[in-house]
Amino acid sequence: MQRSTKRWLALGAVVAASTLTLAGCSGSGFSDSAGSSQNASSPLTVLIGSSGDAETKAVTDAVATWSSSSGTQATVTAASDLNQQLSQGFASGKPADVFYVSTDALAGYAANGSLLAYGEKLANKDDFYPTLVKSFTYDGQFYCAPKDFSTLGLVINTDLWSQAGLTDADVPTTWDQLSAVAQKLTTADHAGLSFSPEYARVGAFMAEAGGGLVNTDGTTATANSAASVAGLSYVKSLLTSGAAKYSSTLGAGWGGEAFGKGLAAMTIEGNWISGAMKADYPGIKYRIAELPAGTAGQGTLQFTNCWGIAADSQNQDAALKLVEQLTSTDQQLAFASAFGVMPSVQSAAAEWKSANPDLAPFLDSATFAQGVPTAQGSADVIKDLNSQLESLATADPQAILDSTQKNLEAVIGK
Repeated sequence: MQRSTKRWLALGAVVAASTLTLAGCSGSGFSDSAGSSQNASSPLTVLIGSSGDAETKAVTDAVATWSSSSGTQATVTAASDLNQQLSQGFASGKPADVFYVSTDALAGYAANGSLLAYGEKLANKDDFYPTLVKSFTYDGQFYCAPKDFSTLGLVINTDLWSQAGLTDADVPTTWDQLSAVAQKLTTADHAGLSFSPEYARVGAFMAEAGGGLVNTDGTTATANSAASVAGLSYVKSLLTSGAAKYSSTLGAGWGGEAFGKGLAAMTIEGNWISGAMKADYPGIKYRIAELPAGTAGQGTLQFTNCWGIAADSQNQDAALKLVEQLTSTDQQLAFASAFGVMPSVQSAAAEWKSANPDLAPFLDSATFAQGVPTAQGSADVIKDLNSQLESLATADPQAILDSTQKNLEAVIGK
């Protein structure tokens, strides 16, 4: 099971399309609370990019419950190709009413008028983590409710840890300590540390150095800043020392596979790894720690999607009410239990950590998490960066990031 950058587009690979109609009694009347007068009896269509059967069932059940209580008919479809199906719907003038939107797709859909900017209308708008709100803010407008999110943490094989003579006191909190324990854990049989050769993992070190691909509000490219170069240079030092190896070098599709197969004693992955470990590698004992601080302090990356509402929806009022229910504290906790995501609302934090104490470091990292660039065209820039990162061990970090800077400036404008 491969987990890569695609994970933060739909928090998993999309499954084959399936459609379920959720019957509800028809409502009546008109409402303009979502911005225009609409027939409240208009049915809703919901399009999701699902990580698997568990997510599809959980969303379908949640929408069915809301449909029954609201009297508004709703249909849930798990997309086979979410972006393609969204684009086709927008082009035809008949898009789904409610749908998943990835951070890298937001700007394009917002700029061409496909999305309704409803964020400020949400009753629970102040409950979302501020960094998530920022990820779904375009041109000063909060467009859509973050549906859930993930962060990166350090995943440690506790058996290999003990075999290397390491204790709880050795869990790394700095780069120097990470290098030391990774070196100590490295043997002829496994790497001390492994992660995928992509910005969605390597970028965490840039954040820990105080850098990143763009500034905090996403308006200026900062890929080749001294801080960003320092972060990437540290990753190169891990690779060239042999303390770390890319998952691809180990013959694995992603860090979780390298870790699960015992090819690496540590990996850097998101909270989705818990499901993969339970399903594919139940014999591996592990613990989670926050990523070590770099020269500028702690840092990690966050990945998220939002619930988009179509500007052409015929029932925006009902769509807004559905989204409020889907992002409510209780419903998000139910989703977390069903398919392993973290709630996007702060009111669910304490209960989620109580139910998932071993995964708490992932949620604790939300306070210093950095979102990925959301500017239109940034996904293509990151794709090019990923291709260059594959050869980082023998390449010049400055040259890689100079190239990325140029590409980002072309996208952002500065």
